Amino acid sequence: MSHNSARNIVQPALVIIGILLIASNLRGPITGIGPILAFISDDLNLSATQAGMLTTLPLLAFAIFSPLSSGLARKIGLEPSLMLALLAITSGIVIRSAGSTLTLYLGTCIIGIGIAIGNVLLPSLLKRDFPNKVPTLTAIYVLMMGVGATISSSTTIPMLNLANSLNVTAIPDWAFALATTLVLPLITMLVWLPQTSHHTKPATDTADIDSHSYMWRSAAAWQVSGFLALNSFIMYAFIAWLPSILVSNGYSEHQAGYIHGILQLASAAPAIVLIPLMAKVKDKRVLSLIMTILAFIGITGLLMMPQHAVAWVMMLGFSCGGGFILGLSFVGLRTHNAHQAAALSGMAQCIGYLFAATGPIIFGSLHETTGSWDMPLIITAGISIIWASLAVKAGRSAVITHQLNPSDNLPSEQTSNPVINEL
Repeated sequence: MSHNSARNIVQPALVIIGILLIASNLRGPITGIGPILAFISDDLNLSATQAGMLTTLPLLAFAIFSPLSSGLARKIGLEPSLMLALLAITSGIVIRSAGSTLTLYLGTCIIGIGIAIGNVLLPSLLKRDFPNKVPTLTAIYVLMMGVGATISSSTTIPMLNLANSLNVTAIPDWAFALATTLVLPLITMLVWLPQTSHHTKPATDTADIDSHSYMWRSAAAWQVSGFLALNSFIMYAFIAWLPSILVSNGYSEHQAGYIHGILQLASAAPAIVLIPLMAKVKDKRVLSLIMTILAFIGITGLLMMPQHAVAWVMMLGFSCGGGFILGLSFVGLRTHNAHQAAALSGMAQCIGYLFAATGPIIFGSLHETTGSWDMPLIITAGISIIWASLAVKAGRSAVITHQLNPSDNLPSEQTSNPVINEL
């Protein structure tokens, strides 16, 4: 094998490794805080609403900064932008771990900005550089997000106990535990560093998103956005408060942390199951309904029989992970081309993240008001029923199209879909 041939093989492999490592950083810095949220609240005197903000702030950052990420990539290049995302995540973790209330919230916001950039630009890099391997690499990519989140959720309690045994005094034990999550982004930055010499532009559908304002007047667009919004609302509410729910039902902090990790891993598992299945099942409404039913069973199971929490959490995680993949697929199924899909994706992500941001706050406030986790769980189970009704509408194959008649500003739908075969 010639030197050039070897280099041609090694370079894409390094890019794929970098992509998967970056993906592993796009959820863990948020989810890792859940198992030690009670310790942080006690130390800093945070109310349940204030504690819920620690999960809410990154979601608000997603909604605000996601639309700006493609502009950043156009100016400085895709690869340097992803390095900037890693730098934001790393610096946010450092600031968050300083130990005060101000730095806790400030660092959390900066982490959210870094993750927002990565969320938008990584799929673009994947689509541009590996167009023939998108389904397979997407499955692995989503799985790596879950693996990173699982590691983060499962290690924060052991790291907190380690800080206690080492008698760390410079910062609180919870801050030391959060600081240990620096390891993964630092390794990722080292692996990604060689790619920063490239300054390529993002894929066309990410770099040039038309406004398509008629999307906001389309019932179909709102159905897809609502489906993703309720999916994210449920997921992030449990990311924030599941460990506290489990501890209130007799689980130890260690057990709650591990089960929280199971939630993350279960949410990544549908990528392996659904992506090959999507091409075989024509009516996506069936799959969508299954996901919402699993969510309802998982939530009511936690409410009625918390002693079997592992089973309920696996159902809930699989449901939310599967719902997210299906919701993203609806963006392609309901649109004509990449530009329209990007416009719908932007709308859905904006609405989805803004609504999801209310989940941890509402969940925590209800608990604070009632003194129990029963009411938050009952209301979330009700939301899963609304989610099911949206699944039936959002999963249809009718395509959103703009009326060409200037006197008619409303969009219409048609049943033929030229982009289905591309998925």
